[in-house]
Amino acid sequence: MPTHHVNDKKIEKVLLVSLILQDTKQLKLEEYSLNELILLAETAGLQVIDTIKQHRKSIDSKWFIGKGKAEEIKEKIIELEADTVIFNQELSGAQVRNLEFFLDAKIIDRTQLILDIFAGRANTREGYLQVELAQLSYLLPRLSGHGKNLSRLGGGIGTRGPGETKLEMDRRHIRDRITELKKKLQEVTRHRNLHRVRRKKTNLYQVALVGYTNAGKSTLLKELTGGSNIYIENQLFATLDPTVRTLKLPSGKNVGLTDTVGFIQDLPHDLVAAFSATLEEVREADLILHVVDSTSELIEEQMDVVDEVLVDLGVQGKETIVVYNKKDICEPSQKKLIFANNSDHLFISAFDEQDLEQLKLSIQNKLLDQIRTYSIPAKEGKLIALIKKVSDVIEDKLDKDTLILTVRIHSHDAKLIEKEIKEIGENV
Repeated sequence: MPTHHVNDKKIEKVLLVSLILQDTKQLKLEEYSLNELILLAETAGLQVIDTIKQHRKSIDSKWFIGKGKAEEIKEKIIELEADTVIFNQELSGAQVRNLEFFLDAKIIDRTQLILDIFAGRANTREGYLQVELAQLSYLLPRLSGHGKNLSRLGGGIGTRGPGETKLEMDRRHIRDRITELKKKLQEVTRHRNLHRVRRKKTNLYQVALVGYTNAGKSTLLKELTGGSNIYIENQLFATLDPTVRTLKLPSGKNVGLTDTVGFIQDLPHDLVAAFSATLEEVREADLILHVVDSTSELIEEQMDVVDEVLVDLGVQGKETIVVYNKKDICEPSQKKLIFANNSDHLFISAFDEQDLEQLKLSIQNKLLDQIRTYSIPAKEGKLIALIKKVSDVIEDKLDKDTLILTVRIHSHDAKLIEKEIKEIGENV
């Protein structure tokens, strides 16, 4: 069989294995999960040479799969000259050790593959710290199961990020490194909080884009803000570090629009925990745009994944606009499904100017959700300037020495303005 090379570098050939429990009621989801694993492997630059499925009533504690299926995989490895076997579910350290010994091949699981992709995508100090923390947290309880994996020459999938020397540290050194990484990330969080406080002081509202990976969030950010230097690629996890751009609303008011890392089915818990500083942008946002890929066959399941992560972040119940994206390439049957299941939604194409204007208007209406009329002494220039800064003025008229302002305003700001007006009245 010919050896494949890219830039004189051998492409790692992998077998993908998925265990489907017979009592599962989500066979369609399991099938999609395996297809997603293929995309993950391709995103990591691997060559998928075959996929193997097994239906079982329960997980084998020693081999994860059945012994007979393990023997079948061993034959496939020899026949197809596979370098690595990737399992679609998370394995224990003992299962990795047993499979590596029996199959004489490198074994990694879905979680490790995702962590490896994140390691390849990280391009800031914060990103590196987060990925290393997630990888070490994942590997610590499995250390005994990665002996052969780490000693293999040539690196490859599963060895990016911290590097082999760090992974071979004893448990005590890894625990020390985890503590050190957490302290460094706390400092990153502190700096991010300072930036956020400054933004709050300038009365700049924050809108966060969230969604399943590859839903088109980065494209939407670019088209809404006209931003340059935004990385857009039709691949999983194209965005790791949050990107903030200024969005001008129809009223002329500016808001901050933040793109965040895409979510995925079975997103490793260690990764969500490590990226908490990045995802803090979602927690602190005034409004969330949940971007959905309208072309996906598993819209509801993907939306559920996003909702679950938002619950983990403690942001359930926050004001949200659901945006069904990719209208321009959505099949008619899929459109019917969206309209049948959702009476309150926005169905858009990121490349349609009218759709983008409608979305901006919806953001404005959600953020400036109250209509208020204030009567302010004309001499109170500071307060009048503040009202105009935080709101959208619908009408203003002067009645002798009083300025009457009718505005659209966020409920939070309305309370602050009413407090200021009350204090002026008390001081007269």
